[in-house]
Amino acid sequence: MTLSELKAAARKSAFAVRKEAFARGQGQAAAILADFLAPHAARPLAGYMAMRTEIDPLDAMAAHAGPVGVPVITGAGQPLRFREWGPGCALIEGEFGARIPAEGAWLEPEVLIVPLLAWDRRGYRLGYGGGFYDRTLEWLRSRHPTLAVGFAFAAQEMPEVPTEPVDQPLDAIITEEGVLTFG
Repeated sequence: MTLSELKAAARKSAFAVRKEAFARGQGQAAAILADFLAPHAARPLAGYMAMRTEIDPLDAMAAHAGPVGVPVITGAGQPLRFREWGPGCALIEGEFGARIPAEGAWLEPEVLIVPLLAWDRRGYRLGYGGGFYDRTLEWLRSRHPTLAVGFAFAAQEMPEVPTEPVDQPLDAIITEEGVLTFG
């Protein structure tokens, strides 16, 4: 089986696992995330607007004392850009149905809350296959220290995420069960 086939099979399984976990609820996951992010309050943060069965970081984003942005896809093969977000700001539909701020300043995050389909205890994540977060993390890390925080349900853990050299590791994973840090 090729790496592409392995990742495709892992994604199919991970979607089903995440759907079941989502149905059970996320418990105190957003509060755990907010507590983890608190020491980074002065740093620009990027979160995301949860879609479908993704775990929702909105409460943690709203609690962040510093600037917060959400990802905007500007084109295939490009790193993400981040538009400033705040509670109550006007949102429009962006690429792939993701909600993004209708207007606002662009910001360059130093801390990213990263969505995912699956994760492992090495700090790797399985994403949707577009490579947007890997490209973005590589670019940001070439410019300044950047903290990548995966946010997921504990059930999304898998023994080993299939990886390739372009895959960027996470620095931490936050679930409804607690915090794991890597490296």
